[in-house]
Amino acid sequence: MSHTLIANLLNRLNENQLALGAAVEELTVWVEQRGSAEVAGNVRGALETLDENFAAIRQGIAELTTSGALGA
Repeated sequence: MSHTLIANLLNRLNENQLALGAAVEELTVWVEQRGSAEVAGNVRGALETLDENFAAIRQGIAELTTSGALGA
């Protein structure tokens, strides 16, 4: 597997994570509107983990790519 392919796969996985997070957030709003504020709060707590990890994941991919570890 080429270094460029690995970098592209990592980027796509990260994009998938963002898309799933956005979809779950929309479902959370729907659940909250139907009176399940506690469930919505729990889901938002889990989504915060995705948000907190986003910057580190992006930074790691950038560092691997620019350092030549994955190639560009």
